[in-house]
Amino acid sequence: MPLRDVLSAVLVMVIWGMNFVVIDRGLEGVPPLVFVAVRFAVVLLALPFVARPQAPLSRVLTVGVFMSLGQFGLLYTALAVGMPPGLASLVLQAQAVITVVLAALVLGERPLRVQLLGVGVGVLGLGVVALGRGGSVPAVAAVLCVLAAASWATGNVLVRRLGVPGGLGLTVWSALVVPLPLLALACAVDGPAEVGRALTHLSLVNWASTAYTAVLASLVGYGIWNRLLHRHPASEVAPFTLLVPPVGMLTAWLADGEVPTALALLGGAALIAGVALVTLGPRIRRRPAAVPSAAADTSSPGASTPPA
Repeated sequence: MPLRDVLSAVLVMVIWGMNFVVIDRGLEGVPPLVFVAVRFAVVLLALPFVARPQAPLSRVLTVGVFMSLGQFGLLYTALAVGMPPGLASLVLQAQAVITVVLAALVLGERPLRVQLLGVGVGVLGLGVVALGRGGSVPAVAAVLCVLAAASWATGNVLVRRLGVPGGLGLTVWSALVVPLPLLALACAVDGPAEVGRALTHLSLVNWASTAYTAVLASLVGYGIWNRLLHRHPASEVAPFTLLVPPVGMLTAWLADGEVPTALALLGGAALIAGVALVTLGPRIRRRPAAVPSAAADTSSPGASTPPA
C-alpha cells in the first residue's frame, strides 16, 4: 500500500478514535436518542449527491436499523448513562468477534481455526474488561455498549447478505430509517416537551459535535475508507481499525483524565489480540499458499464494516 494511502487510513482511524470523546462532549443537555437523530439528519443532507446502492430499499433500510439506529442509539445511551468514552472505543471492537459467530450461524461462513481462536480470546478479554471496569462504570452502560457492538455485527452480516459494496452510499441511504423513529422513541422515553426543548436549545458544543460525527466521522471517514477498499484488498485495509481503541483511549486520557484499571487494560489487550486474530487470520493463512493479494477474500468473517 502506498504511503499516501497508509497515511489516509491512519487519518480515518484518528477521526474515528477521537469520535467517542466528541460524542460524549456533545451529549451534554441533549437526550442520547435525540442526539443520534440530529446526527443522521445531517448525514441525510448528502442524500441528493450520493448514488443509491443497487439493492431493494427495504433491505438497505434494514441495514440502517442495525448499523446506524441500533448501534449508535445504544452507544450514545451507554455514554449518557456513564460508559467512559475510552473504554467504549475498546468494548465496541467486540463487533469483529461477534461478526464471526453471526456469519457462521446466519450465512454459513466457516471461520478458520485461527479465527475461532480469536473469538475465544476476544470473549475472554471482554469478560476480563467487564470484571475490571471499576466501580465508576455502571453495569447497564457496559451492557448497552456490548449490545451496540452486537448491533454493528448484525449490520455487518446484513451488508454481506445484501451483496453490494458498502461505504458512503450505504451509510447515507440507510440513514433514512434513523431520525424519525428515534425522535418518536425519544418522545416516548423522555417526553415530547424534553425533546422539543433539546431541539430548540442546541448549544454550540452540540452542533460542533454533530458536525464532527456527521461530516468527519461518517461522510469524510467513509469516503476515504471506501476509496481504500476499492484500491486495496480488505485484508490490507481492515487491520487499521485496530488503531481505533488506542486513539480513543489516548484521547479520553488527554481530554478527561480517563485512566482504565489494570484489569481493564489486561482484558482490553486480550480483546484486541482476539480481534487481530479474527481480522488478520485469513491473511496469515493464505501466505503459505502464495495467493495473490488482489484475490484476497473481502467477505471473510473478520473483514468488518468500519464504524459510521
